[in-house]
Amino acid sequence: MTNPIYIFMDFDGVTHPWGEAEDFHCLPLIEAVLRDFDEARIIISSDWRMLFSLPKLRVRFSEDIRPRVEGVTPHILPRRSSELHGLREHEAMMWLRQHTTDVAEAAWCALDDAPGNWISRSRLILTDFKRGFTEEDAESMRHMLQAFRNGAHRQEAGKPHNNFSGPHP
Repeated sequence: MTNPIYIFMDFDGVTHPWGEAEDFHCLPLIEAVLRDFDEARIIISSDWRMLFSLPKLRVRFSEDIRPRVEGVTPHILPRRSSELHGLREHEAMMWLRQHTTDVAEAAWCALDDAPGNWISRSRLILTDFKRGFTEEDAESMRHMLQAFRNGAHRQEAGKPHNNFSGPHP
């Protein structure tokens, strides 16, 4: 059996442009990549996880992908503003500690439009919040998932992907 690859996924700015209709029109492109990697598992790191239950979040995905949406990251309340940098990554690491035997050996990456959420930029597929997930992002995601499949998770999974076009709103 192939080891799972965990994808920590934001919604706003990824599945649809930030501040526009929350229609998830970029999700089919993400799912197309996922279909090529049966070992890929989705963990919701979006703020939507605090508003909706996991079953309601799963419904956003195509029926064949829903079983691979395994959970949501825990929510950490920062005590100081300095704790905001990398907060989603800290939450992701907490999830991995709770669900894997060895965090250092876990293959994981993130889909997000806010670079400040992640310290490990080599594991981040950074979308442009004005466009959401694009064909270029899909290519980067395929490259990263293939690197994980080939065992690169012990090192750097790939080069950081950066389509960021200005300050996040």
